Amino acid sequence: MSSTTDLVANATLDHHHTHDGATAHGEHPDFRLFGIMVFLFAEGMIFMGLFTAYLTFKAVTPEWMPEGIPKLELLLPGINTAILIASSFVIHQADIAIKKNDIAGLQKWFKATAAMGALFLVGQLYEYFHLGFGLKTNLFASTFYVLTGFHGLHVTFGLILIAAVLWRSRKPGHYSSDRHFGVEAAELYWHFVDIVWIVLFLLLYIL
Repeated sequence: MSSTTDLVANATLDHHHTHDGATAHGEHPDFRLFGIMVFLFAEGMIFMGLFTAYLTFKAVTPEWMPEGIPKLELLLPGINTAILIASSFVIHQADIAIKKNDIAGLQKWFKATAAMGALFLVGQLYEYFHLGFGLKTNLFASTFYVLTGFHGLHVTFGLILIAAVLWRSRKPGHYSSDRHFGVEAAELYWHFVDIVWIVLFLLLYIL
């Protein structure tokens, strides 16, 4: 009886070891990208709340734009929009490169994306200094700065993600055609930032 018990116990231990070994070797499902998408969905809900608030303010305010707000220029925001949209295509080239084990290509395209993102932020800061109204001028001014500033914060965080990928890519073998979660996560986040800006541009400058 004791030997039967020992046999069952050993089989159970072997099963646990096999299961743990499988887990250690990464045979369990990888939910990291799903986690990134859930995070971006949550961020999208925050922006959706801000968009809804802006549209509500616009609907209930008798005169929009309010007095004291000059007509917004389209040239600089339009150029910024073109830069950000183009950067989404650029960062996708990095994803294509790493899937071919092209580390140099990954670094080249990520550096180009970072430069374009930084140029976008510089353009936004330049616009802030030349708008002719401040954060407390009126309701439109407050919502304008909150929406664009919150988006600018996300662009900044995206640049930090890109910089982290570039730093880690210096280590041989860190990224490859089989291991590139960091690259995909940064790309997904950057596309999210791009889409949010397109909506912002339409709401604030066009509609």
